Amino acid sequence: MSRLDSFIRRLQAQRDVLNWAMEAIGDKAGLVLEIGLGNGRTYDHLRSRLGPDRIYAFDRANNANPRSYPPADRLILGEFAETLPAFATTHREGAILAHSDAGLGDPEANARQIIMLANVLPSLLAPGGMLFSDQKMDHPALLPQPMPVPIPPDRYFMYIRT
Repeated sequence: MSRLDSFIRRLQAQRDVLNWAMEAIGDKAGLVLEIGLGNGRTYDHLRSRLGPDRIYAFDRANNANPRSYPPADRLILGEFAETLPAFATTHREGAILAHSDAGLGDPEANARQIIMLANVLPSLLAPGGMLFSDQKMDHPALLPQPMPVPIPPDRYFMYIRT
């Protein structure tokens, strides 16, 4: 498969997963987290249905398209190992939905980041909160779930916070 075809499949999977997740949370109150703002495509997709007020976006730097910038008070910049735990201490209610697309190009750095995220993300989720990730996570508080929509295997992973 070409890199272009792989990219298209990844974006289709993101869209299908996020559409299902937004339908699943419906009008329930609660925070939504976008971990890995990137260029802002998935943030913009979430914002188009959920509005900007309940979504917090995290990244090392704001490299999003200007049309996809979160409000300043909803954008948290810095290293995830610092910003995510700090956010968890000030937002103890936890999120009902988190989307993590924060893979790195360097396989070794990516492996370290996945371990860190898997250890931090449970503290950011409310009990029963959903996590969708482009990376497989391993933590006792993250219960793996079957994908609710048909997507290629190992393209995305779903977890429920126990």
